[in-house]
Amino acid sequence: MRAGDLDRRITLQGVEYIFDDYGGYGEVWTDVGTFWAEVKQESGREFFAYGGINSERKVIFRLRWVDGITVVHRVIYDEREHNIHEVRELGRQEGLELHTTASG
Repeated sequence: MRAGDLDRRITLQGVEYIFDDYGGYGEVWTDVGTFWAEVKQESGREFFAYGGINSERKVIFRLRWVDGITVVHRVIYDEREHNIHEVRELGRQEGLELHTTASG
């Protein structure tokens, strides 16, 4: 992985579930860290849903190895939340390839 290709800043977030006294719960997203990454636009599409037009972007992020990142995490990039659908190891813990989808 070439350092020159890692030219975008992304933030990885993890979720914590908070339970209240009545059995309800909520999600709290906390930052795992901010990293340099390579960003590749895979595809995009627009579709009708719930009476409006929605758009979906599939983006691949490549970054140096970060231990413990799974599909439960998400990426914040370009002021959008990107849900991780697949995590691939590059080399032997040299890097990660995160396949994501952003809606909005």
